[in-house]
Amino acid sequence: MAEYTAPLRDMRFVINDLIGFERLQALAGFDEVTADLSDAVLEEAAKLASEVLSPLNRVGDTVGCKWEDGVVTTPPGWREAYRAFCEGGWNGLAMNPEFGGQGLPKVLATAVGEMWDAANMAFGLCPMLTGGAIEAIEQHGSDALRATFLAQLISGTWTGTMNLTEPQAGSDLSAVRTRAVPNGDHYLVTGQKIFITYGEHDLTDNIIHLVLARLPDAPEGTRGISLFAVPKFLVNADGSLGPRNDLRCVSIEHKLGIHGSPTAVMSYGDNGGAVGYLVGELNRGLMHMFTMMNAARHAVGREGMAIAERAYQKALEHARERVQGQAPGAGPRATIVEHPDVKRMLMSMKCQIEAMRALAYVCAVEYDTAALHPDADVRARAERRGDVLTPIVKAWSTETGVQIASLGVQVHGGMGYVEETGAAQHLRDARIAPIYEGTTGIQAGDLVGRKTLRDGGHAMRELIADMRATVADLQSQGGTVALARDALAAAVDDLETVVAWICGAASDPRLPAAAAVSYLELAGLTCGGWLMAQAAARAAAAGEGDDFHRAKLASAGFYAAQILPRTAALARVITEGSALVADLDTALL
Repeated sequence: MAEYTAPLRDMRFVINDLIGFERLQALAGFDEVTADLSDAVLEEAAKLASEVLSPLNRVGDTVGCKWEDGVVTTPPGWREAYRAFCEGGWNGLAMNPEFGGQGLPKVLATAVGEMWDAANMAFGLCPMLTGGAIEAIEQHGSDALRATFLAQLISGTWTGTMNLTEPQAGSDLSAVRTRAVPNGDHYLVTGQKIFITYGEHDLTDNIIHLVLARLPDAPEGTRGISLFAVPKFLVNADGSLGPRNDLRCVSIEHKLGIHGSPTAVMSYGDNGGAVGYLVGELNRGLMHMFTMMNAARHAVGREGMAIAERAYQKALEHARERVQGQAPGAGPRATIVEHPDVKRMLMSMKCQIEAMRALAYVCAVEYDTAALHPDADVRARAERRGDVLTPIVKAWSTETGVQIASLGVQVHGGMGYVEETGAAQHLRDARIAPIYEGTTGIQAGDLVGRKTLRDGGHAMRELIADMRATVADLQSQGGTVALARDALAAAVDDLETVVAWICGAASDPRLPAAAAVSYLELAGLTCGGWLMAQAAARAAAAGEGDDFHRAKLASAGFYAAQILPRTAALARVITEGSALVADLDTALL
C-alpha cells in the first residue's frame, strides 16, 4: 500500500506564485523569510510525513487507542513519532520566539500542518489542539500563566486541549454546568466534559486543559462563562511537576474514524475540585475561547482538504494500476484511469483540492497580515478578510473533503468498500471534520450573522470587489484563462445577488438562516473559482511546456466548466427556495 507523498510542487506554487513572498516580507519579522527557507522547511516536513507519520496511519486505525483504569495508551509507534516530531521543532514552527517558537509565517505552518493531517490525521490532531491552547494562553493569559505553560507547550513537552462540550450542552454553550469556585490564587473546578481530543494520552508527562466553567454567581447564558487552565499535574514554582490534579479520564469514545486519536470523557473535581487558573477576564471565557476555536476551525478546514488529498492519491494510484473493461478510444484492456467517468471523478477531486489548498493558505496569510502589517488600515482589512474566510475554509473544505473521500471509494469500486485497501479509512476519518469545532450549520450561521449581516455585507462586498478586480485583470487573456475568468464573473454575479438578498431579508431572520448553508457553499465555490482563475493566469504565463503548469491549467479549466456553474443553482435555491424551508411545518417531516 503506497504511502503519502506531499504535493510539494503545488504547495510551493500557492505560496511562491499565487501569494508571493513579497507579501510576506512586508510583514514585521518576516523580511528574511525566503523561498529557499520555505522550500527547506517543506522538504523536511515532507520527509517526516511520508517516512514516519504515514506508515502509522493504518496501525492507528486498526489498533487504535486503549483505555484502562483512567490510563490511555496510544497506538504502537505513536510515542516514537511524537518524540521525533518535537525534536524537529515542528510544534513551535509559527509560535512566538519569546517562548521558544520559531516565529515563521502561519501560511508556512498551514502547509506543514497539511502534511501531518494528510499523512496521519489522527496524529495531527494532537499538535493542532496544542497550537490553539498556546494562542489562547498567549493572548489572554497572565504573565504568570505564560511563564508557566507556554515554553513547555510550544516545545511539545506538554500538550493542550479544549474543553467545551458537556453531555447536556453540545453546541449550546449557554447550558454549560461545570463550576469553578474561587480558592485563594486559583479556582476549584468540578464537572464533566465530553469529546475531548487527546484529553488523556501517554505522549507527554503533562496535559494543560483549557476548560469552560461558570462561577456560582455568574450570569446565566454564555455571558457567565469563564476560561480556566487546568493542568493534569500541578506545576511547582521551579517548573517541575507536582502532584496529580483532581481530574481523570473516565472513558474514551468508540468512533467511526480517527481511531488513533483518543476522544476522552473528562471528569473534574471528583475529590473536591481540580485546581484551575483563570485565563483572561471573568465571564468572558467564551470570547477568549474563540481565539482557540478560530485557530482550530481554520485547522479543521485544512484537515478536510488534506484528507481529500490523501484519498485522491490513493484513488489515482489504483486507477492507474487497475485493468478493467474497454474505454472509448483506448485499447481493449485499459486501466480504468482511461474511462471517462473515472477521469471525471479524479479531476473533480484534484481541482477542488487545489482550490481548497489555495483558500486555506490565503486565509492564513490574512491572519499573518492582520497581526504583523505596519499599516493599521491594512491590518483591519486583513482581519475582516480572515474573519469572513474562516467559516468558509472550515465548512466548505470539510464538506467537500467528505465528498472527495467518498469519490475515492467509488474509484476503487467494490474494493474501496473493503477495509484492506485503505480507501474506506479516509472516508471514515473525513466524516468528523464537518462536525467538530462547530458543525457546518454553525459555520454557515456565523457567515450569515456575524460575517455578513452584522456589518451590512461590508466584508463580503470587499471580497467581491477583489474578485471583480481579478476578472478585470484577466480581460485580455484567452484560452483556459478566459474560460476560468468568465466562469468566475458569472459566479461573482451569483454571490453578489445572494449577499444583497440576505441583507434585504434580514427583517425575517428565518430566511437568512434557511439560506445559510447554501450561501456558504456558494461562497466557497466562488472563492475557489477566484483563486483557480489566478492560478490559471500564472500557469499560462509560465508557459505550457512544463507538465505541472499544463496540469494546473487543466485543473482550472475543469473547475470552471464542471464545478463553478453550481453557483447558479445555489443562487436560485437561496432566493427562491429559502421561504419554503422557513415555512416548513415540522409535523410533515
